[in-house]
Amino acid sequence: MSIREEKGKQIAEKAKLARKGDLWLVPSQSGRGAYKVDVEKQRCSCPDWDFRRQPCKHIFAVQFAIEKTVYSRTTVTERGKTTTTEKIETTRKTYRQEWPAYNKAQTQEKAQFQYLLNQLCQGVGEPAQYRGRPRLPLEDMIFAMAFKVYSTFSGRRFMTDLRYARERGYIAQITSYNSLFRYFESDMLTPCLLMLIEESSLPLAAIEQDFAIDSTGLSGCRFVQWFNAKYGEEELIERKDWVKMHLVCGVKTNVVTAVEISEKYRSDSLYFKPLVEATARNFQMREISADKGYLSGNNMQAAVDVKAMPYIAFKANSHAKGKKQTTLWKQMYHYFSLNNERFMRSYHKRSNVESTFSMIKAKFGDSVRSKLERAQVNEALCKVLCHNICCLIQSMYELGLKPKFWQLAA
Repeated sequence: MSIREEKGKQIAEKAKLARKGDLWLVPSQSGRGAYKVDVEKQRCSCPDWDFRRQPCKHIFAVQFAIEKTVYSRTTVTERGKTTTTEKIETTRKTYRQEWPAYNKAQTQEKAQFQYLLNQLCQGVGEPAQYRGRPRLPLEDMIFAMAFKVYSTFSGRRFMTDLRYARERGYIAQITSYNSLFRYFESDMLTPCLLMLIEESSLPLAAIEQDFAIDSTGLSGCRFVQWFNAKYGEEELIERKDWVKMHLVCGVKTNVVTAVEISEKYRSDSLYFKPLVEATARNFQMREISADKGYLSGNNMQAAVDVKAMPYIAFKANSHAKGKKQTTLWKQMYHYFSLNNERFMRSYHKRSNVESTFSMIKAKFGDSVRSKLERAQVNEALCKVLCHNICCLIQSMYELGLKPKFWQLAA
């Protein structure tokens, strides 16, 4: 199979081809319009066919689509009148799900989650306390916080699960739900949660090489005021406040390797370098993909500095002319222009970070219940920690992974 045939097969599997009379409309892989293909005459309106006068990838894409097309014809006769209905369906590529492993992981998840969370918390340590009322062990506090977020229950309803965890020996003492709420407000727990998120990603360091970065919002329970200038009249309205989550995830297992929680108006681009550097401390990075919001020469250089190829989408008005653009910028722009298909194939791995956000929000809620800012940050970090543990559980049954934590400390 030639290169053009392989590319045509990829187009037929991923893109939506439309038929208009005797012509087929094949979308351009660069996202700029579509080409008209006449299969019978073996003609295409793309520059490649105009230059070579031989079948291009778009013609091969239509041929593959026709081969995969299922025609069904129905004939109905009523009162001497025959009506024929023709239905055309194109089969699409599907991906096999390891259902036995998936089912086992889901049915065993809650028990495995408590065990792995307990193993993680044992490496936190206990800071010294010089005065005040003796507090509960720090590992018990973090266990209760993360398990509460995992359960998605209110603080009062969660007390039953916490008692069961105490009976299994995962915590030493049971706290009240009011004390649990105060734990979320502690500044001391934020670096501990970040440390646990990093540690929970390490068992997958041998699997993940390609990464994606993006941000999302988590709505809060408070409201902020907005002014609506529609029709020239300012109207005061209220909308829910939110916090912003920036993270890097692996594209195979969706594990989060680095995360930062910021205020809602912080720029995404500012978090590219610190998140990439945090990931590179534990992972061998090969690629990092990001959308146009992260486009800058400094971010490209930050990726190259950790030996990762930056696949950051260029804007419509981007160019390689002028003194402001660095050499790396120009090289990536020419690569994007001249090898667009290969560039986009790596860039589209970025969609996995959207899947990661969807997994977190669908399983642990798309909002934070806490009212205070520090409590919202800690609650959002607990969501990420719970997500990472669930990714480990899935990998245990699908890949045979046996996660062990705090290897360096041991």
